[in-house]
Amino acid sequence: MSTLQKQQAPSATPPDFLTVDEAARIVRIGRTTAYDIARVYEATSGADGLPVIRLGKQLRVPRCRLEDWLGGPITWPIACDEPEPVSPPPASKPVPTRTRRRNLHDQVPQLFSE
Repeated sequence: MSTLQKQQAPSATPPDFLTVDEAARIVRIGRTTAYDIARVYEATSGADGLPVIRLGKQLRVPRCRLEDWLGGPITWPIACDEPEPVSPPPASKPVPTRTRRRNLHDQVPQLFSE
């Protein structure tokens, strides 16, 4: 099995550099908002906004600066946003189904009895 095929177990230690998406999930804000706040950081030369560094065309959030910005260590791995599956409610009395109402116009009058 090649190293690309191996599934690595999630590390208990957060990486030194996070993507903006990962930082957004940690801070519990949307992706677009995180990028907007990151642009503010760049525009204000670090005076305000989500702390980022630019690596080529990509933005990365240094973990140490994010922890300073948040005022404490981050929790890793990032909690999954998907809700836990909910079991169906216990079966109760069956709900009666509605029957179709007869329309008098649907009935064909019988003129002659057989």
